[in-house]
Amino acid sequence: MPANLFFGTSIPTTVIILKKNRTTRDVLFIDASKEFTKGKNQNKFTKQNINKIVHTYKKREDIEKYAHVAGFDEIKENELNLNIPRYVDTFEEEPPIDIVELSKEIVSLKEEIAQSQQEFLKLLDELNVTDESKDIIAAKAVFQ
Repeated sequence: MPANLFFGTSIPTTVIILKKNRTTRDVLFIDASKEFTKGKNQNKFTKQNINKIVHTYKKREDIEKYAHVAGFDEIKENELNLNIPRYVDTFEEEPPIDIVELSKEIVSLKEEIAQSQQEFLKLLDELNVTDESKDIIAAKAVFQ
């Protein structure tokens, strides 16, 4: 579950449901950490968030990046570690960066900055020097 869901608890939480007399030894992992509405001091579940969790619990099936039913052998392979990220992969791959486009954008931004600096320096040259403005004009040297 997401962080700041329960009063006084700012960390993400886990709910564990145990049943007696189950016929299987599998475990359903649900990562509902992104299923919330942001609140001012505390996050909240909407009815839709709750319904999604309950529906997934009842169906007990894999849902990519949300839920996974792990068999006991899989849990043993993970050395009985029950951390949800071992079973539910929520990793979102970053889109590839177009280096050529990025370098063109950097060059363009540098040109814009240089042009803006030149315009600023021209405006400073047009100022009349007074006791109040001489410190500003003296700062011109910083931009050159």
